[in-house]
Amino acid sequence: MSERPITFFFRGGQQQVVNVAPTMTVLQYLREYIQTDKTRQTGTKEGCAEGDCGACTVVIGELINDRLQLRSVNACIQFLPTLDGKALFTVEDLQGLLPVSAQGLHPVQQAMVDVHGSQCGFCTPGFIMSLWVMYENEVDAPNKAKVSDYLSGNLCRCTGYRPILDAAQKAYDYPRVMIERQKIIDALKAIQALPALYLNYKNQQFFAPKTVQDFAALLQQFPQVRIVAGSTDVGLWVTKLGRDLGDVLYIGQVTELKKITIAQDVLEMGANVSLSDALAKIAAYYPDFEELQRRFASMPIKNAGTLGGNIANGSPIGDSMPALITLGAHLRLRCAEQVREMALEDFYLDYQKTALQVGEFLEAILIPIRAAQAQFKFASYKIAKRFEQDISAVCAAISCELDDDKTIHRIKIAFGGMAAIPKRAKHAEAVLEGQVLTTELLLQAQQALSQDYQPLSDGRASSAYRLQVAQNCLQRFYLEQIEAQAITRLVDVIALVEV
Repeated sequence: MSERPITFFFRGGQQQVVNVAPTMTVLQYLREYIQTDKTRQTGTKEGCAEGDCGACTVVIGELINDRLQLRSVNACIQFLPTLDGKALFTVEDLQGLLPVSAQGLHPVQQAMVDVHGSQCGFCTPGFIMSLWVMYENEVDAPNKAKVSDYLSGNLCRCTGYRPILDAAQKAYDYPRVMIERQKIIDALKAIQALPALYLNYKNQQFFAPKTVQDFAALLQQFPQVRIVAGSTDVGLWVTKLGRDLGDVLYIGQVTELKKITIAQDVLEMGANVSLSDALAKIAAYYPDFEELQRRFASMPIKNAGTLGGNIANGSPIGDSMPALITLGAHLRLRCAEQVREMALEDFYLDYQKTALQVGEFLEAILIPIRAAQAQFKFASYKIAKRFEQDISAVCAAISCELDDDKTIHRIKIAFGGMAAIPKRAKHAEAVLEGQVLTTELLLQAQQALSQDYQPLSDGRASSAYRLQVAQNCLQRFYLEQIEAQAITRLVDVIALVEV
């Protein structure tokens, strides 16, 4: 394998970088590596170095089906080599988008000035980049709920959110200034025609294969290599813990692992599908997934992170797993040319220990698609200290079929944060299966949860709190389903009487 420069679109042209560590972050590159006044970018700030505060927000452009997709990410935990074949935009680029004859600021920046959206100013560049990607992606001024989604990864410690929300909408009052997408598309196509990226810096190798066959072969050749996708977790190992990752095998250039397909009532997602795309697609088939989708993580984290990474890292508090377990998801695992499938609930063996064998990797997630049925019920609940951008204390998911007489069939209950692994509540399920759902039966199921889990106490929640919350989730599901049915029937009766 021969080395070549990391190559990406930046400041209006092709940028090449050589002789850097594979774990250099985009933020380090912008603030420390570039040494000339002409190109050095210090508008991007470091606040937390863990993807939490948004001060380092930049925008990445990527070709998806020959179209330019713009998304915000956290520069502090994105490794520089992952920019290869993409475009990078920072706050300094915005003024350069103005026509040559124009003077002043970009509409997003001008709106922030006009409505006093900046206070101390440290977080402002990150806010502006999140607003700019919204400005580029949304044709019309979005409502405040949509704006809040785009800004979910940005924190203002001066509590200046209201004027920032106002600025998001006011930016649309000025003449539109849009990026020249075709120029960037042409540049990215030229870069993507280059051979697969390979780096060797002080005996640390970085591989970025472009096909799943090459990926599988490299994993066979280097079975101890560290697989990296969005680096939303692994990035912290470097920035906060100072860990040496060793050789890195980057999954982000493998096209096959980015595909979403539907066949024979199964939604198949490649392991490298972003959380943003994956969660939105699942919610399209299971609308009750929508709340979890909004609260899963900030938009920059969901843009960078992948569903496969969330599943494969084996964390007991990954929010996707309880919901996918109750929906009956399976995984396709691959080792060289050998493929096998297993239920997601069987994938976890112990704390951060999975069923993956040496040289094996997660290739795809398979989620059954159910035809719309009034009897099928599904709900997922996330309990955390903050509404947005927080790790769950408890994440719950419940699915079942509920007859008109309130008899429960095929009940599945799963929790994250309650055990060393995402785990089903089989004792509680046994209490409910085949029974008419009543308040008395609900109480028995709640009590059975203490047989299913003995949760730990930690900084997020105590053991007693977690168990109480889990029991409350069952009660919430009961109230949403049974009481909702009763109200619906009452409304129908009232309508008939009125007729």
